[in-house]
Amino acid sequence: MSKGKKFIISGGGSGGHIFPAIAIANALKEEYPNCEILFIGAQDKMEMEKVPAAGFQIEGLWISGFQRSLSPKNLSFPFKLISSLMKAKKIIKKFNPDLVVGVGGFASGPTLHQAASLGIPTLIQEQNSFPGVTNKILSKKIDKICVAYDNMERFFPKEKIFYTGNPIRKEVVQIEGKREEALKFFGLSDNKPVVLVVGGSLGARTINEAIEMNLNGFKDNNIQLIWQTGKNYFPQAKAAVDKLNTEGIVSTAFINKMDMAYAAADIVVSRAGAIAISELCVVKKPIILVPSPFVAEDHQTKNAMALNTNNAAILVKDIEQKETLMPAIIKLVNSKDERKKLIENIAPLGVHNATDAIVKIANTLIQ
Repeated sequence: MSKGKKFIISGGGSGGHIFPAIAIANALKEEYPNCEILFIGAQDKMEMEKVPAAGFQIEGLWISGFQRSLSPKNLSFPFKLISSLMKAKKIIKKFNPDLVVGVGGFASGPTLHQAASLGIPTLIQEQNSFPGVTNKILSKKIDKICVAYDNMERFFPKEKIFYTGNPIRKEVVQIEGKREEALKFFGLSDNKPVVLVVGGSLGARTINEAIEMNLNGFKDNNIQLIWQTGKNYFPQAKAAVDKLNTEGIVSTAFINKMDMAYAAADIVVSRAGAIAISELCVVKKPIILVPSPFVAEDHQTKNAMALNTNNAAILVKDIEQKETLMPAIIKLVNSKDERKKLIENIAPLGVHNATDAIVKIANTLIQ
């Protein structure tokens, strides 16, 4: 096996970009045990904490998104972009990578643009069914594009597209034979259904509000709840759960052992981020998706629709969930046939070996 290869991986902003990036980095390390990997992220974003925690070096760029609406924040955007392009070029020249991989997020634009301009092999991993503006622009200069959905030639040059699926954390989706352990982990009973509610790594305020409004519905219908709130909403959620004073309802700011949460759950309520969906397809659970309306390009609604049209997920609109989420949960809990149908339809969509497929594409670009 070749030794001493160097890779830059760029992107971040949310767990949906960071976790695939780390999965790709780990796969590259397996393929090239003596390689060097450097991440480039956005200053003050989540990746500056999560990437070092995973054992990798990271450099930060002074970059943020361009606001779609008229905003004073846009005044600084040209300065941030110029600064980031200059710093990215400096980092790339000094590190001299064999390949630069972009996973989406603010930092990937300047980094991939400069890498391509310097003639360094480049690869994008696009997680969503509807790509963002940055990746659409970059696709003209990038060598290869790994995607997770069909029909992506609508957005990218057809000859550059390779279907690989989305990289997922292997340890998160290994749930076989763990249900009993998982129920004990959360202090839950094995004779009542369990609903897992996850709002992404930062939590989801509107989902949290809908769950808090309907806590009595879980108690009255003998439904157990694992409720991941995000750190900002957690004090309020914990107070509401303590006030209810009933067994089988657990709130937590962040779930460090997602395999336990997936193993315990009979039904999952989730945002429709691309990586969350990729994990849910592999763990094969009945799911209710509540797409975030606050995401650029409305990615999450498009991701959710891709499953909903195949009867592989139930879709609840964010704006309607206070009225419709709890009835949808109760209906699904009470319908074994509906749960079975959802599992049968979601199972074929799971992709287990995306990182291996991405590394194979990467290998074709490395001299």
